[in-house]
Amino acid sequence: MERNTAKSQPIIQLPLKKYWALLATYLTPQRFSVAMLALLLFASIGLQLVNPQILRFFIDGATSGSSAQILATAGLLFLGAAIVQQACAVLATYFGESIAWTATNALRVDLAAHCLRLDLAFHKTRTPGELIERIDGDVTALANFFSRFVIGIVGNLLLLLGVLVLFFREDWRIGLVESAFAFAALYALLHLRAIAVPHWLAVREKSAKFYGFVGEHLAATEDLRANGATAYVMRRFYELLREWFPFIEKSWVAALSMEGATRFIFGIGIAMAFALGAYFWSNAQISIGTVYIVFYYTELLFIPLMQLRDQMRDLQMASAGVTRVQELFNTTPTIKDGPGHGLPADALRVHFNHVSFAYESDENVLHDLSFDLAPGKVLGLLGRTGSGKTTLARLLFRLYDTTAGEISLSGVPIRSARLAELRQRVGMVTQDVQLFDGTLRDNITFFNRSIPDEQIIAVLDELELRTWFDSLAGGLDKELKAGSGLSVGEAQLVAFARVFLKSPGLVILDEASSHLDPGTEALIERAVTRLLRNRTGIVIAHRLATVQRADEILILDQGHIQEYGARVELARDPASRFSQLLRVGMDEVLA
Repeated sequence: MERNTAKSQPIIQLPLKKYWALLATYLTPQRFSVAMLALLLFASIGLQLVNPQILRFFIDGATSGSSAQILATAGLLFLGAAIVQQACAVLATYFGESIAWTATNALRVDLAAHCLRLDLAFHKTRTPGELIERIDGDVTALANFFSRFVIGIVGNLLLLLGVLVLFFREDWRIGLVESAFAFAALYALLHLRAIAVPHWLAVREKSAKFYGFVGEHLAATEDLRANGATAYVMRRFYELLREWFPFIEKSWVAALSMEGATRFIFGIGIAMAFALGAYFWSNAQISIGTVYIVFYYTELLFIPLMQLRDQMRDLQMASAGVTRVQELFNTTPTIKDGPGHGLPADALRVHFNHVSFAYESDENVLHDLSFDLAPGKVLGLLGRTGSGKTTLARLLFRLYDTTAGEISLSGVPIRSARLAELRQRVGMVTQDVQLFDGTLRDNITFFNRSIPDEQIIAVLDELELRTWFDSLAGGLDKELKAGSGLSVGEAQLVAFARVFLKSPGLVILDEASSHLDPGTEALIERAVTRLLRNRTGIVIAHRLATVQRADEILILDQGHIQEYGARVELARDPASRFSQLLRVGMDEVLA
């Protein structure tokens, strides 16, 4: 059964629709460069076919006693054609590399943008290193595919046919023998091509796993060193390398088997050329120049066959890359953009109507939550670690969708709003503020250069952060590095400015639990007050000082609402959970 199945398979099994879709998408904008590359390659092919004819004329002329002037003219023609051919090859390399880099960079941009649109659940199940390998490593493997694969295939087939036509022009018997050899060699090479495809695919998978591991643990260097886990990481590092190596070994063995088979086939071809030339010349049927032509064209025949073999190898690598790129593109976000029901420009009302939510398992993280927060009011959200506070905030941004129930803002279901507008109208300051390599201006505006400096300064003034800003060396041009350059408190001040620039109608504050110096703490308290003015607020509270600004309190316990009501009334009720927290101390009870 297995033998019959194998025989029924075609020589080349290509996902042609996927290949052509990629080529059409990323080569169409470069039509001029692609046309120039094709012109240069075809010109080079023509010169490769013409030059041997000049050389034969020279050889036959020299052996028959032609004049020195004729031989010199033939030599100059040969030299000129060779120079033009080399110039075409150089320019073809330039255009090919330019096309490849332009196409692959555009593909990287599209992949990165696609990944940013995917749900948070997608990113939770994949490491940054794995995605980097997908976006960069897999795309890099497609460089030759984009630059000269199709044109190269067509060009080499034309060169192959051109050589065979010239063989027939010299003698039909020579043409017949060389054609049989060429097509037998091509048939063998195409059959050998399929050997390495599964191995290259496995190599790409192992590569993504390895780089995912490296990226994850490099980011955790501080914790790994502090906890003495370096030895474990290095052991796992070597284990992954040992798992990776056999797949690389098998892929290269498969590729080298093609190399060895090709060299064996070409050895047969050279022997045939010598035999044919010797036979016809010894019978005085061809000149010595034609003997050279037969030998030269036989060697020239190897060029398209070798390049076709290499293009098959590139196709093996590209097959794995195309498959993985398409898999990534075919991963679609489950959170779809709403039809576009607009949200009001002022403070937003927040309404949860019997909301439940579960991540990937069937076990709910939030259970039947219902509450209503009036516009301009502040909700203090309390609960132990793991009670669902952060999940509730994520639902408001539609980083996840509710499993049951509905969330609405000022009467508009958030599923009906555009995602871009929803995330513009809802702002959040988290405990861990991400800084990026760039200036302070870039970090405040998220690299939006259209926001004028005057507007940024006005925001800092309104947040009463001008004194802090004036103390920074470099002002808005101060260079920051990811993870450094500012203290924890200063990074939070940047986050407040970011949110204030959005002018949201709902602000979510996940208050930092770290202890700040009194000066920075005072700045943050004033910034919170200014940020919440005329806005609806949800404060995930850890300290009593922050709770005091809340109008309402909601306490979560294992995803259930344990208590909900006006802060003043709950504080006065000695039987309430909130009153107990005030008496005992929130930091100790909610730890």
